[in-house]
Amino acid sequence: MMKKLLEILLCILHPVAVVLIWINLLGRSDLSGLAKITWAIAAIVPIVPFVYVLTGNDII
Repeated sequence: MMKKLLEILLCILHPVAVVLIWINLLGRSDLSGLAKITWAIAAIVPIVPFVYVLTGNDII
């Protein structure tokens, strides 16, 4: 039961994380256009938001 609740929570949080990454990417001037597009597409993969944050790219 607890595992299912965690899975549901993660299903809700992943799209939120993706949208926050996209918003963050729009305001970044240190990345090229190609890098922004690459990160935006890669953020759709569920593991990538974690990598994005853990590599030092804060969302908030």
